[in-house]
Amino acid sequence: MFAATVSSGVVVLVGAVFLACAVEMVEALTIVVAVGHTRGWRSAFEGVVAALVALAALVGAFGPALVHVPLSVLRLIVGGVLLIFGMQWLRKAILRSSGLKAMHDEDAIYDETVAELQNATTDTGRDRIAFVMAFKGVFLEGLEVVVTVLTLGTSAHRLGLAVVVAAIAVVIVAIIGAVVARQLSNVPENAMKMSVGVLLVSYGTFWVGEGLKVRWPGNDSFLVAFVALYAVVCWALITLIRPKSSPSTLKVGA
Repeated sequence: MFAATVSSGVVVLVGAVFLACAVEMVEALTIVVAVGHTRGWRSAFEGVVAALVALAALVGAFGPALVHVPLSVLRLIVGGVLLIFGMQWLRKAILRSSGLKAMHDEDAIYDETVAELQNATTDTGRDRIAFVMAFKGVFLEGLEVVVTVLTLGTSAHRLGLAVVVAAIAVVIVAIIGAVVARQLSNVPENAMKMSVGVLLVSYGTFWVGEGLKVRWPGNDSFLVAFVALYAVVCWALITLIRPKSSPSTLKVGA
């Protein structure tokens, strides 16, 4: 029984961390590929390295402080953060799935980034525009990865597992990106974001309850019930708000 309970929590943790990290890295990779093809790979790679160093310094400075926070307080705070993040992911994914918001298009992001870079003035020597664009893309998306790994891993007392799963997701996305390059739009990103949103909200609800001393039936295994519940709610919301008119006649936002 205990083994089953632990494995349920681990499965949800691994799924949440892997999908969240994969989505963020696809977005970062799209920007880096656009910068590299348009302005040159040297400055793009320098921006990536600088962003990774900045993220490592940030984790080194603030990550250890989480260890000293009482577990109940930590889970209450982290649960609230995950609920906020999860609800934002779900809101966008639900609107896109229902046809009320345009699908997230990595090719469109690529083209927009290329256009912006081509219109920028070319510097002599190192390309500062390319450096800044690559740095910004990797740092901002990487920051979300760091927050996800630290909050989920620390609260579940499985930070090492969360780090390993995140590293695997980053490596897989990097390899796929190196192979397919421009074909990033084939990644079913909205479905991944919907899944991440469900997992984050499930974990957030679970840990807010634990922070408030709620005793969930079955302990960690009750996470599976939350995942199922929120998945059904999302499906119901998409069905309810989807316009009755033909999708081809709908005008969706960016």
